[in-house]
Amino acid sequence: MLKFALKNLFTRPLRSLLALCGLTVAIMGMVGLFSVAEGIDDLVRTTFGKLPGVVVMQPGAPIPLFSRLPMSWGLELEKLPGVHAIHPEIWARAHVIEGQPTVSPPRLLFGVDIVRANRLRYSAYREAMKEGRFLGSNDIGSNNTVISRSIAEEFKRKVGDTFTVDGVELTIVGIYEVGSLLLDVAILTDAGLVRKIGRFDATSACSFYVEPEDDSQREKIVADIKTLFRGRSAGSWEPETALAGEMVQSARNPISAVLLILAQGIENWTIASTPVARPKAEATATGRDAKESKDELPVEIRSSKDWAEQFDRLSADLDTFLLIMTGIGITIAVLGIVNTMLMSVTERFIEFGILKANGWSDRNVLTLIAWESGLIGVGGGCLGASLGWVATQVINAQWPTRVHLYASPMLLLFSLAFSTAMGLLGGLYPAIWASRMLPMDAIRRG
Repeated sequence: MLKFALKNLFTRPLRSLLALCGLTVAIMGMVGLFSVAEGIDDLVRTTFGKLPGVVVMQPGAPIPLFSRLPMSWGLELEKLPGVHAIHPEIWARAHVIEGQPTVSPPRLLFGVDIVRANRLRYSAYREAMKEGRFLGSNDIGSNNTVISRSIAEEFKRKVGDTFTVDGVELTIVGIYEVGSLLLDVAILTDAGLVRKIGRFDATSACSFYVEPEDDSQREKIVADIKTLFRGRSAGSWEPETALAGEMVQSARNPISAVLLILAQGIENWTIASTPVARPKAEATATGRDAKESKDELPVEIRSSKDWAEQFDRLSADLDTFLLIMTGIGITIAVLGIVNTMLMSVTERFIEFGILKANGWSDRNVLTLIAWESGLIGVGGGCLGASLGWVATQVINAQWPTRVHLYASPMLLLFSLAFSTAMGLLGGLYPAIWASRMLPMDAIRRG
């Protein structure tokens, strides 16, 4: 039956080839589109999977850049049992590098508390050094910096060169390469310098990275952190800088808020106003509100698994869009197979009539046409999955700092199985139609 089905397909090569190409393009598009979502998952898993610690940040903030916590909370975290070291993270966006606005990919300033950073057993940036050296105690208070290889290549810089970020000249002492689009965007320098460049409040930090003494204590540390901060409010502390004072006043006065937004820029306002969204006097609650506030957490604790879940939520709309686009392509491809098999059946009425007159059953005819359409499905799946995988590799190689696509083995196997199923379904109606025809009717209509 298989040999007979192949012979029938090759007797009409052009029509079979067009149906095969239609399904191949649809499956290739399916692999390419869903490799975007899988690329995000793979990127998060490979980026955060190696980190032994957890990140403590402001609830609801998508990334530490948009988070603000009191700096004093880091001292309390250090005292928790089982904590090996903590590192307060200071993040700010680098707006202009060498006179060029940074839009895509974004570039971020990462303020390193050098003393605490060197206490960590594992640091993604320190472990990924390729040239020069990491920041040491001699770099405290200096303009020395460590940048990623992608940034160095973009601005044609090497170790020992200088380059200007937001009007401040930095000296490159090291180049790293983590191999992650999420991490290879950072310009590492002393935390004090980043506070100065980003006009960052000295009494706050974006987040705290907490490294346990060993992995087995991670869950206990998470529980201890929740116990430590449950019922607190980040709004109960008041920054002492003049800028922070303006933020508080502007939060109460809409006119002042507009003027401050115009003066500082919308992005800076969004970041800097976060800690003082709730003044101290408004933090008092009674009755039911007081009971609810005791159960609230002013921090969010994220492990590698939590980061993956967070990005899954952020990419939910993307998955829906990809599903719609893939569905359109698959529908067109299935219609092409139906058309091909229907025309093939119509042209072979006499053949089917003779076969049934010579003893072929309805099931035999149904099986023959199913084999033909199934072979188109298998061929389209193999070609589409292979070409889709090759396309993802080419795109990743062409734009390594801008995109990360990943076509997993499971996605490729699913594409092959899905294509085969679509091929069989596409030939189902023509097969049923041909199998139900009487031999004399088939010969007369042919």
